[in-house]
Formats: sequence, structure tokens, C-alpha cells
Amino acid sequence: MFKLISILLRGRAHDAEQAFADRNAVPLLAQQIRDAAQSIQSARRSVAVAIAQNEQEKGQHATIVARIADLEVRATAALSMSNEALAREAAEAIAFLEAERDASEKAQAQFASAIDKLKAIVRASEARLQELQRGERLARATEQAQKLDVAVSGPGFATLDDAEETLARLRLRQSQNELTAAALKDMEGATRPAGIIEKLANAGFGPPLHTSADDVLARLKSRVSPAT
Repeated sequence: MFKLISILLRGRAHDAEQAFADRNAVPLLAQQIRDAAQSIQSARRSVAVAIAQNEQEKGQHATIVARIADLEVRATAALSMSNEALAREAAEAIAFLEAERDASEKAQAQFASAIDKLKAIVRASEARLQELQRGERLARATEQAQKLDVAVSGPGFATLDDAEETLARLRLRQSQNELTAAALKDMEGATRPAGIIEKLANAGFGPPLHTSADDVLARLKSRVSPAT
């Protein structure tokens, strides 16, 4: 019984953990990407340190090679002067430096191999990181779109269909109000004496109520003397 209860509790804990991870998948992904970016940055620094150490090793190697060449010249000169004891000391120093030279060349080869491998790892990791960052942006946009869709279609919010129907009714009512106002205005003009007089004048019955451009032009022409 206790074994079954233990298995059941572990199963529920696993389900709860998975449910929590699913609910917080986007922020969890963002943090994982930040952790990965920091790791890649550390790898870049490791590459830079390895390159600097290799350059230092190259400098030491060049110094060793120059010292060997100088000692060989001096040892040869000592031998030519029959100073074999001093030439032997030079030969011992040359042998020691040659061992240092060989060790330096081996270290440079190891550095070069390690640097190449680290560079390849960093390049591959950067490509994967960029793909993850694009995926995160898409996931965030999708999550926001899904939240908007739920908000628009969920209870307590007007759906798009309802909003469109409300707008159509509003436009219809406004159009009816405009037509009613125009009809009332025509009715008021028809029942007022001033409105009837204006209609008669516009129809040519009786003198016009407003001076036209032709009337003004005729009046101006009459002022012009026949001499001009």
C-alpha cells in the first residue's frame, strides 16, 4: 500500500511539475535562452584567452629560436679559437633551449587545435541560440495572439460579430435621423409664408428676393457713359 501511495504521489508531483512548466513555458524558455547566451559568452572569452596564450607562446618560441641561433654562432667562434670548454657550455645551453623550443612548438599545436575546436563549438552554439531567439519571439507573438482571441471571444467581452451588428444599427439610426431632420425642415419651409414667397420668387413669379449677378452687371453697364 505504501509503495502504491509513494508511486501515486510521485506521479502527481510529476504531472504538477509538467503543468507548471507548460503554463510558464515562454518565461522558462526566455530564461533558458539567457543562460545559454551567458554560456556562449563564457566560451567566447575562453577562445580569446586561448588565442592570447598561444600568441604569448609564439613570442617565447621566437625568443628561444633567436637565442639558439646566437649561441650557435658564438659556440662556433669558440671552437675556431680552440676553446672547447666554453663551446661545450654553449652546446649544453643550446640543447636545453632546443628542448624548450620543441615543447613550445608542441604547445602551439595543442593551442591551435583547441582554438579551432572552441571556435567551431561557439559558431554552432551561436547559430542554435539565434534560432532559439527567433522561436522565442514567435512563441511570444503566438501567445499574445491567443490571449487576444480568447479575450475577444470569451464571456464578458463583445465579439467581433456583435460589434459589427451594433455599428450597422448605429449607422442605420443616424441615417434615419438625418432623413427625418431634412423632412421636418422641408415641412417647416412649406408652411411658413416666407418659405412660400421664396418658392414663388425662385419660380419667376414676382420680383426676385435676391439680386443676381446679371442684375448687378446690368446696373454697372447703365453707369457707363455712351461716350466711352
